[in-house]
Amino acid sequence: MIIKHEVDTSKGAVYALENDKKIGEMTYSVAGPNKIIIDHTEVDTAQKGMGIGKILLEWLVGYARDNSIKIIPLCPFAKAMFDKDVDIRDVLA
Repeated sequence: MIIKHEVDTSKGAVYALENDKKIGEMTYSVAGPNKIIIDHTEVDTAQKGMGIGKILLEWLVGYARDNSIKIIPLCPFAKAMFDKDVDIRDVLA
């Protein structure tokens, strides 16, 4: 699996590729110079339950830490993951 990140001035996405096929994606909106809002997570039906969403969130948390960015999780999946895992809450806005 390969993780890719794309960002422009107002939107961004982290996605997982396997055999050149997108199997998962987490999108966000840029809410200022040091804040993003996770707004959607989607995983290919055949890949559900395999931890793809968690891998994408962990990647994005690492990115946020490396770049001093805070996260607002509006996506229900991302919010649930932050509620469950105290170790990633340091990046919450």
